[in-house]
Amino acid sequence: GLLDEAKPVFTEGIGLSRVGTLLILPTLYETGLIKEAKDLYKSMSNGFYGLCSVLLTMVFLSLIREPRAEGMTRLPPADFGRLLGLDRSPEVKTIRRKLKELETKQMGSKLNIALAKHHLESDPESIGYLYVDGHVRVYAGKADLQKNHVTRTRIAAPATLETWVNDHRGDPVFVVTSKVSASLVSELRLLLPQLRSVLGDKKSTIVFDRGGWSPDLFKELIDAGFDFLTYRKGKLEPVDSSAFVTETFVENNTEYTYDLNDSTINILLKKKTGENEVLECRQVVRRSENEHQISVVTSRTDLSAGEILYRMFSRWRQENYFRYGRIHFALDGLDSYKVVEDDKERSVPNPERKVWQEKLRKARNLVTSKQAELGKFAFGKELDLSPEKIEAITADLVRALEDAKSKVSDLEIKVSSTPVRVPLETIRPNAALQDEERKLITHAIRLSTYNAESQLARMLIGHFPMDQSRALLREAFNASGDIEIVGKTLNIRIDPLSAPRRTKALKAICEDLNRTKTTYPNTDLILNYSVKAHPGLP
Repeated sequence: GLLDEAKPVFTEGIGLSRVGTLLILPTLYETGLIKEAKDLYKSMSNGFYGLCSVLLTMVFLSLIREPRAEGMTRLPPADFGRLLGLDRSPEVKTIRRKLKELETKQMGSKLNIALAKHHLESDPESIGYLYVDGHVRVYAGKADLQKNHVTRTRIAAPATLETWVNDHRGDPVFVVTSKVSASLVSELRLLLPQLRSVLGDKKSTIVFDRGGWSPDLFKELIDAGFDFLTYRKGKLEPVDSSAFVTETFVENNTEYTYDLNDSTINILLKKKTGENEVLECRQVVRRSENEHQISVVTSRTDLSAGEILYRMFSRWRQENYFRYGRIHFALDGLDSYKVVEDDKERSVPNPERKVWQEKLRKARNLVTSKQAELGKFAFGKELDLSPEKIEAITADLVRALEDAKSKVSDLEIKVSSTPVRVPLETIRPNAALQDEERKLITHAIRLSTYNAESQLARMLIGHFPMDQSRALLREAFNASGDIEIVGKTLNIRIDPLSAPRRTKALKAICEDLNRTKTTYPNTDLILNYSVKAHPGLP
């Protein structure tokens, strides 16, 4: 209890497992994770494992695709400890206890915002366009959580809603927990103050899906100093084929050619005063090869029409991050099953009213069916029945029709007398919300790890195909190697990878990383990376 944190002390070794994870440290520094966490949390309670070693443990676990604390059960503590400069790594119980200690300080949201500001300062151009979208994180515990629609599975499931902000490359900037059942429009409204606090007086274009379509929201975004870019919602008359032109936009030496129409439109705002007010916007329509037309609306007038389409269609980079994060970084993983009580006075739709509405729908269908049956019988000239028989059947049908109409009237009264919304307590007394604090902390760690990995992937441009760069990095992170200390230099020699071209690409990364002169956290040892020669090659 007298030690605030054990200082890293490295020992040399040959053939050490997963030495490749140390490749992440120079780019991890650029994300600001360690700096911002130290500024906010200062330190942890006295003990062998301090704030820095806990953060690095979580980062290294993410790199080897065991991002949760439970992943440590599959790793030898002594081997993993060598990467931390300690005699052993923290195990599951210790990691959970340390995360709980961070959780009690209630700074997860501040950490995310601090990382976002660091992201802006280190790369101002990256936030020229910000992609905003909601993400449904499914809950698999036993608590009574609100159900939300999960688009990818097309079902409703207990879940927590989050709003993610990603930069123009699709790299995550920060995340906030959304209100229950919030629409994208309401999420964007609540997000505006935080976006402004991150950006300061800088301007950015907010890009979102058609779920955020709201002319009033567009006006609010412009008044708050933002531009917007989104798909147009609703059924539209197709643009005449003769109005399209071909335009090419070039980004990163790649040409993107679009068949498009560029025009100005007026969107009617919904004003409570009853006065008509319109918002003048720019509309760019793209025509695909099968003649399908997609309309994009923006407040930007300084961009070419081709760039507007390119930026809009690049929104899928955020979806790609969600998919990659779920698979590799436990984006939807439950780091804690802790729940808090939901607001019992919160107004929610009344399920009883829905039951009565369904009964009313069936009753109205029955009336329609009886009317059709009566009409068919009345005009059935071919029926060979006596007049008395016809009169008796007609009377029965009329009586059944009147009974059905009476039932409809009773049900209409029942529906109108049933409240549309009721307090949550009346229908779900045990309703709960998933506690957000620990998840915000692990989100901050993993999004920083993802961004650091993304920076390494960009270093491979010109040395290795971009669509295979992350696969190469995953192999490199799990590669064994040697640790050697020469004076104030910590030499990291990584074993060759599975193919000569991969080894060659990794060497190029090492040369770039060595120029940063990065020191290992809490030491004065400068990291120096190298890759052993591939067998049979010079």
